[in-house]
Amino acid sequence: MVKATYGTGAFILANAGNSMPPLREGLVTTVAWDAGRHDIPAYAYEGSAFVAGAAIQWLRDELQIISSAPEVGPLAESVSDSGGVIFVPAFTGLGSPFWRSEARGVLMGLSTSTTKAHIARAVVEALAFQVRAMTEAFAEGGVALQELRADGGAAAMDLLLQLQATSSRLTVRRSRSLEATAQGAALMAGLEVGLWPSLESLAALWGSTFTAEPEDSTFADVGYAAWLDATTRA
Repeated sequence: MVKATYGTGAFILANAGNSMPPLREGLVTTVAWDAGRHDIPAYAYEGSAFVAGAAIQWLRDELQIISSAPEVGPLAESVSDSGGVIFVPAFTGLGSPFWRSEARGVLMGLSTSTTKAHIARAVVEALAFQVRAMTEAFAEGGVALQELRADGGAAAMDLLLQLQATSSRLTVRRSRSLEATAQGAALMAGLEVGLWPSLESLAALWGSTFTAEPEDSTFADVGYAAWLDATTRA
């Protein structure tokens, strides 16, 4: 199980155990939690993409393709694909596993038949592709992945989670609380003051509201390969 947060940026974390893990190419290591008297500290591998939900804000505030963030999902779903449009959200560089601070955003493949729906779809696809790039870095580093547990504002979008499942070939489950990071901090505080007896009791509180399974689609390979190629132009 891996936590995947689709907020302003996108961040995925996988438990790496109770000792400092070895470095893995394209990833960083961090402290997952310190439960004080209840357990020794746990560590995690982390992948970070600088822009996720911020790309949706860009559609709203700068391109004015949508008037509110929740509109992006239905708009992107109104077309079956991006019509050849590819978006790389490298507004402030590329994070994991590329680590290219000089990179900048790419919007390519436009034609006279391109609509705002195609651009919206390309943005949603890019969010999924960024996370796939990170999950591949995890797998190449020997970190086994079977399921992503998604939270963050953009995780409210069914289309994004379905594209993520298909692209990454992983089950993706939406957390009951989209603010799982803040909720986790609150639960750890409650653990420390005795509201819950153990870490296991906290884990039992987690639940999901939506599950996406991988689907057969050329999107998983052809679409991702085209997106990876576009990152070299960022």
